[in-house]
Amino acid sequence: MIETRQLAKHYGDLKAVDGISFKLEPGRVLGFLGPNGAGKSTTMKMIAGFLAPTSGSVSVCGHDVIDDAIAAKRVLGYLPEGAPSYGEMTPRHFLDFVADVRGLSGARRRQRLDDVIERLHLHGVLEQPIETLSKGFKRRVGLAQAIVHDPQVLILDEPTDGLDPNQKHEVRALINAMAKDKTIVVSTHILEEVHAVCSRAIIIARGKILADATPAELETRSRYYQAVSLTAANVPAAKAALSGVADVAAVEIDPQDHRLTAFPKPGRQIFVAVNQALQTQGIAVSELQLESGRLDEVFRTITQAGEQEAHA
Repeated sequence: MIETRQLAKHYGDLKAVDGISFKLEPGRVLGFLGPNGAGKSTTMKMIAGFLAPTSGSVSVCGHDVIDDAIAAKRVLGYLPEGAPSYGEMTPRHFLDFVADVRGLSGARRRQRLDDVIERLHLHGVLEQPIETLSKGFKRRVGLAQAIVHDPQVLILDEPTDGLDPNQKHEVRALINAMAKDKTIVVSTHILEEVHAVCSRAIIIARGKILADATPAELETRSRYYQAVSLTAANVPAAKAALSGVADVAAVEIDPQDHRLTAFPKPGRQIFVAVNQALQTQGIAVSELQLESGRLDEVFRTITQAGEQEAHA
């Protein structure tokens, strides 16, 4: 559904995007992650046909976004960063305008407009000028225009930016519901969003892909993967007990909440042995937890390494 081939965008000597290639199949949600300035939004604009690449190519549903631009845009919905719109228009007029541009008419038009207004809970603001709306409602209007024609492919740049926790939950539920029969790319810097909606994640920095895997596969790269964390009344005794377990490589104590974490030696599983050691020595613990890995730590490790290589 989406294929990029050595996609690049240069501004003079600055390589904003530097040879990005990937394929994305139907029914998948790709999380596009990276620090500020990594090239996320530039890549999204090129996929959407909004920005011409310096080199390389993009196809959407088999249509080249430059050579067959109208056909590519017909099957694609795009929510740009910041959700730009016409501030003097009301959401009703703006969505009518987008429906006109998309060639919607008759019963199909009415059904699609009713559907997006209902899904994005826009009834209460339909007659207000968009410029008077909160950032969250502006984002919802932007998302509504992106899906009004029920596209096969969705490009969503920071879709939950500016939304409160309840609104974020609603938008993520909407993305999950649409993912069954669409191909969706979500650019985000919110790592919890990757867990909530993404079946695959690409991490980029300085315009290059540094990692491409499922969220669970990325978590296995974390030093916290298969670690055991706990809270104990007697912290020194608990640390001594954990340090005595054969496959424990290190024990760390969080300076703020004094929670202990035992890290396993490579390839080892320590949960059972840690639990037994604590019970044998009669150490009372709470919140004994097997860690699945921490995506934020993996993200920092990968992107910081990429920065160091770039400056080397």
